[in-house]
Amino acid sequence: IRLRMCENRPRYWEKASSAFLCVGGGGAFVLSGCGVYDGTEIHEASAILVHLSREGAEVQMFAPDVTQMHVIDHGKGQPAEKESRNVLAESARIARGNITDLAKLNASNHDAVIFPGGFGAAKNLSTFAVDGKDCSVNKEVERILKDFHKARKPIGLCCISPVLAAKVLPGVEVTVGHEEEQGGKWPYAGTAHAITALGAKHKIKGVTISSHVDPKNKVVTSPAFMCDTKLHHIFDGIGAMVRDVLKLTGK
Repeated sequence: IRLRMCENRPRYWEKASSAFLCVGGGGAFVLSGCGVYDGTEIHEASAILVHLSREGAEVQMFAPDVTQMHVIDHGKGQPAEKESRNVLAESARIARGNITDLAKLNASNHDAVIFPGGFGAAKNLSTFAVDGKDCSVNKEVERILKDFHKARKPIGLCCISPVLAAKVLPGVEVTVGHEEEQGGKWPYAGTAHAITALGAKHKIKGVTISSHVDPKNKVVTSPAFMCDTKLHHIFDGIGAMVRDVLKLTGK
């Protein structure tokens, strides 16, 4: 996300900053398809875009030009046999057609990058859904994470996507929520233990109000739909992540 100074800031921002941060041309928002079970979680993507828009952001969207791991019939919850889809083409649905091949994303052109969740992060951006702690990460995703990290530019990830940072950035602190299922409230709690096995540090966090900020690595994470809760709680937690990413740009 490239930031510039903007005179027309909302009034609620004045208490937090003497100047409103807004995005100039070419933000960085990385998608993994379209649909929670085989691509980007659409509610999370929309929530991130709404919060960025509220902060004055104009976001450029990216996705890898690769074939999805598989296609899920979201009505049946089962793989669609003999069907194949492209991650870039599917992500274009969320981007309303305005999407760029991830290979063209250059960290020097942006001030931050954000990854929404959805199983696409674990299936198309990595092999975490199949290989767990022994997963590999898409080479372009790995390059981007390392480039932003090296440049000391903030990285935001929510839901399952923090596993990408856990794999690529040794010792990073992230959250995917809680480490116990708590009667089904946190159905993917086992992911926290996999993150630890990857060599990262997992921090327990609720889904609303705050995100987890790793100031050393400039990585901001939020559990989002790792928690089985109401949509507005997901929305609020994502908002905290977006605001913390913007703060870490230092502009």
